[in-house]
Amino acid sequence: MKIKAYTLNAFTQSIEGGNPAGVVLHAEELNHMQMQRLAGTIGFSETAFVMSSDKADFKVRFFTPSVEVDLCGHATIAAFSLLLQKGMLQGAEFTQETKAGSLKIRVKGNIIYMQQALPQFFEIIEGEQLLSCLGIDKNDLEDKLPIQAVSTGLKDIFVPLKKEETLKNLKPDMDKIEAISKRYDAVGLHVFAATNEPGITSICRNFAPLYGIPEESATGTSNGALACYLHKYGVIKEINEEISFKQGIYMNKPSVIKAKLMIKNHKLEEIWVGGEAALLGENSYLV
Repeated sequence: MKIKAYTLNAFTQSIEGGNPAGVVLHAEELNHMQMQRLAGTIGFSETAFVMSSDKADFKVRFFTPSVEVDLCGHATIAAFSLLLQKGMLQGAEFTQETKAGSLKIRVKGNIIYMQQALPQFFEIIEGEQLLSCLGIDKNDLEDKLPIQAVSTGLKDIFVPLKKEETLKNLKPDMDKIEAISKRYDAVGLHVFAATNEPGITSICRNFAPLYGIPEESATGTSNGALACYLHKYGVIKEINEEISFKQGIYMNKPSVIKAKLMIKNHKLEEIWVGGEAALLGENSYLV
């Protein structure tokens, strides 16, 4: 059987930037093993398989080259951007069935926004455990914020740094990052620092070698969780205003991820992450 897969760059700041994802439409005919094999052949950090659903407008499954994951932000943006470009979306709000639950999608112009699950805050982790993972000194850590595991669909460990320069010069040890990810049952490390760049809240880097991703240029789920983390600890004080994160700039793949927290009566009610995607091409594969 021949299957067509599309390549899109999600969360693009420019045509060179963003995070590439594979997207397969009409994937009802594929079984789990075929999807996993195809994701490995395509080779991107995630591939989205879009199919019909009796619970939502679409069902989407997400595969890394080695394993299925519950949710992927940049592959969601890629999938719904492709559906938009193919004329398969009529209206402005949709739902997707995922292993992280049924989540809303909104379309505003060319930007796709995805709802994420409400945050879960897990362990606060001692900084010494992270130093050798990243090749940093204890003084490089932002001591006003905790190192903590947080999830809005996928669990990451959030590591705040004092300076953007430190972020740029990290020396990640993939074996040690993989080990600590296993220890805390996390996808990986999301390392960030504040920036003076206008309109940007933080610069980020994401390492997930446990899932076959040494470094990722744009991660929607991670930055949605980061927005919740920064709000919880008082860094983000704006209510119901869009904020932006940059990622991938040290990989020469500049990406911008937009996030919006909907708060009523001091209670977080919804989390949205959005961005644009550029269609790069398509290929056919035998499965």
